[in-house]
Amino acid sequence: MSGDAALDRLEIVDLLARIAQLADAGDPGDYVACFTEDAVWDLTDATDLPLETQRLTGRAALLQGVRERRAAGVQGPGSHTRHDISATVIDLAGDAASARTYFRYYRDTGTAPTLVAMGVYDDELVRTASGWRLASRRISRN
Repeated sequence: MSGDAALDRLEIVDLLARIAQLADAGDPGDYVACFTEDAVWDLTDATDLPLETQRLTGRAALLQGVRERRAAGVQGPGSHTRHDISATVIDLAGDAASARTYFRYYRDTGTAPTLVAMGVYDDELVRTASGWRLASRRISRN
C-alpha cells in the first residue's frame, strides 16, 4: 500500500468516526460539513427507532434531519445515545472511495446502555478541496 493510500484510508476512517461522534455530541453544522453539498443519507430500516425510514438529499435536508432526530431524542447532546462503529473496509479509486462499516446504536448510555440497532453503513466518499467528504450513506440492518 502506498503512503498516499494509507493516508487516504486514515483520513476516511477519521471522517467516519467524526461523523459518529458529532451525531451524538457535536454541532449540527459541523456534522453536515462532513458531507458533500449533494450528499444522500438513506435510512432503509428504522425498526425500534422513533422515526421513519427516509432518504435525505443535500446538506440543507441533512441539517433538517439532524434537527428532527435531536428533537425526537434519537441523537445529540442530552439524548444519552451512542453511535459506535467498527470493522471499516475501504476501497480506494483515486479521488473516490467506498467504505462498508458495521455500526451499533445504543440508548440509555448514562445508566445501563441498551443496544437498540446494529447494521451496516455503505458509504461513497469523494476527495474535495477540503478533504474527504461523505457523498452517500445507505444505512441498513444487513
